[in-house]
Amino acid sequence: MTLKSLTILAATGLFLAACATPVEPEPVAAPEWHLAIHGGAGVILRETMTPEEEAAYTAGLNEALAAGAAVLREGGSAVDAVQAAVIPMENNPLFNAGYGAVFAANGTHELDASIMDGRDRDAGAVAGVMRVKNPILAARAVMDNSEHVMFAGPGADQFADAQGLEMVVNTYFDTDRRRQALDRLLESREGKPLAALRTDEERFGTVGAVAIDSAGNLAAATTTGGMTAKAAGRVGDAPLIGAATYAENGVCAVSATGHGEYFIRVGVAKTICDRVKFEDESVGVAAAVALGEVADLGGDGGVIVIDGAGNVDFVFNSPGMYRGEISASGSSTAIFREPAAGDE
Repeated sequence: MTLKSLTILAATGLFLAACATPVEPEPVAAPEWHLAIHGGAGVILRETMTPEEEAAYTAGLNEALAAGAAVLREGGSAVDAVQAAVIPMENNPLFNAGYGAVFAANGTHELDASIMDGRDRDAGAVAGVMRVKNPILAARAVMDNSEHVMFAGPGADQFADAQGLEMVVNTYFDTDRRRQALDRLLESREGKPLAALRTDEERFGTVGAVAIDSAGNLAAATTTGGMTAKAAGRVGDAPLIGAATYAENGVCAVSATGHGEYFIRVGVAKTICDRVKFEDESVGVAAAVALGEVADLGGDGGVIVIDGAGNVDFVFNSPGMYRGEISASGSSTAIFREPAAGDE
């Protein structure tokens, strides 16, 4: 073999060796953690709310944001964060979840909750619980400690009790404000359908949270007392995975609030995530489409949504929605609909 051939072979070998050397991929930046919450949507107008009421709701939202952020700031999981965020709202009588929940027509409280982990789409829910102090903890226990997704009625309370969760008598959830709302509805009924008599405050107030953690995992949680004077045994969208609650890593997480019967029929949460996943829409656009379907059927309400990159949106077709968000970059809360560009 000639010297020239050897030189060519040597050069070729060096070239091939260089080509075979693996190229290190660019490091993927960890997403910034982000949490969003809602405390219900409806006819919430600045002119009908006192400064004291506005301050109280804002304080409640900030307390919930702080609880969820404390988990995420320390590197905790998104599913732990959404659970932590909704517990203060379950304990706050301003919101329709837990203490301060609305009354059913029979004078009792029946509460619903659900939670979903976007990592593996594991989920847990309870419907019609009457004795567990924090329904979101019961939903989490169903997800973590059972082979099932949902428990309902007395069986759900029994399961929660067996898990060692704090149990209360049903009257624990009573407040004068909610009792007066029930009495007003029942006294004014006079053969009219209750649906036509309920104010938005008596229909809405569901709370929820969505989050992304520093590992990029998504989660969602929703919890509610339902509608004032609802029929005993009625179940809305809050405990139904795919209706009010959904989370899938890399796609989106959703928590909804509104007239549950319509949200169930549209499958709002799953519809939004599917549009993001298969139509490549932003979470805001997908949410607007889903709520448009709700409106077409005669319903209203809102959603909080977050995508796999941590982008948050609040979409609602009602005059207001109690809402807030927090990340390492800061936090904000809002109640009323912001005027559109060009509005007075």
